[in-house]
Amino acid sequence: MSLAVVALSVLPLAACGSGGGSGDDGPVTLTYRIWDEQQKVGYDKVMAGFQQANPDIKVKIEVMPYDDYWTKLTADAVAGTAPDVFWMQPGYFPAFATKGVLADLSSLGLDTSKYHPNVVASNTYEGKLYGVPKDWGTPGVLYNKDLFKKAGVTMPDKLTWAPDGSGTLVETAKKLTVDEAGKHPGEAGFDPDQVKVYGFASWNHSQTQWMNWIESNGGKLIDKPFGKYTFNDDASVQAVQFGVDLIAKQHVSPPATRTNPPTGKATDMFKAGQVAMFPANNALLPYVAPEVNFELGVAAMPEGPKGRAANINGLGEAVYAKSKHQAEAMKLAKFLAGEQAQKSMADQGYIFPALVGDQLAQGYVDYWKAKRIDVTPYLEESKGTTFNMPIVTGWTGFESKLNQILNEVYLGKITVKGGLDQAVAEGNATIK
Repeated sequence: MSLAVVALSVLPLAACGSGGGSGDDGPVTLTYRIWDEQQKVGYDKVMAGFQQANPDIKVKIEVMPYDDYWTKLTADAVAGTAPDVFWMQPGYFPAFATKGVLADLSSLGLDTSKYHPNVVASNTYEGKLYGVPKDWGTPGVLYNKDLFKKAGVTMPDKLTWAPDGSGTLVETAKKLTVDEAGKHPGEAGFDPDQVKVYGFASWNHSQTQWMNWIESNGGKLIDKPFGKYTFNDDASVQAVQFGVDLIAKQHVSPPATRTNPPTGKATDMFKAGQVAMFPANNALLPYVAPEVNFELGVAAMPEGPKGRAANINGLGEAVYAKSKHQAEAMKLAKFLAGEQAQKSMADQGYIFPALVGDQLAQGYVDYWKAKRIDVTPYLEESKGTTFNMPIVTGWTGFESKLNQILNEVYLGKITVKGGLDQAVAEGNATIK
């Protein structure tokens, strides 16, 4: 269990505290905490607009590296000194919402029907909104157009998969996978231990990999928000087995010894031109696009037997329940929920806004189009079947153990069924 979760478990619900200076004489200064240094540049412009409309409120943007963000935020909440407004992520939302750290935002009067429903759901507890819907990200298939061209392969109109290995995904990946002798999987003489280029990256990454296989095969991660884990049913086992088979049976993906977290190199292999297709959240584009020397394409996630189901990771803007500047913090939260702020961040190429509507999202599409990258597959996915990361109270403490178990599954050291049974049992034991 993480230190952050331990600290939150002993946080008194009625703790008093503050988030910022007194502001008795002159403008109030709010602290706005985020974890993305790149997005800070965009939010500098957003906050300039907010401060122009609210000259009596100043905003200090505080960037905290993600690895330290949650431990620091938890410590500040326990001490009563958390920032006035801060980013909230679905995996951490249950722990903070159930411990009274987050302010009820119902008084803002937001029309939640105007926001992506997944983002609203991942910021809602007991029917109340505790985070302003900020943005969303979803996985798509990044692909190396140069490798496709070299292999004489065209990206199918639709990538498909089935537990038995049929479908256009495996078919395409085999054509792109080539060993040092120029052989492809299924050809006489192909050496799976001497692969030069892999057609696909299948690895132990929940958000962009096996969770999507499960949902698109008819399985479910949890039975309901704040419920129990259920991903050891037959459909889920078949789905995860498919992901493992891409490595050990189909030989179209790098071995887990090279990709398993936390030291895995799947992203680096794609950037180096050693992997042709790589499922990745659109939030990864600013980090990948500048570092590759090939033309980058985007395709929608593969459709399984039950169609396509894509994970939505939507962030929220939370207000500290014990902020000394509650009224001003609420003003900022409402501004961040509005069209001006979300359109600005979309136009600058940082996010798909949580506010729905192609007109708002178009700025993000146009930004990346200018860089010769078509991100519309991400947008189309968001309009189809989508699902959240598990919204349960024990997720943050359980995630590291889950990764350990799935690492063993991808290495072939334990069976998929045995691994998922163990994961579900241990995960449900952490839920309060």
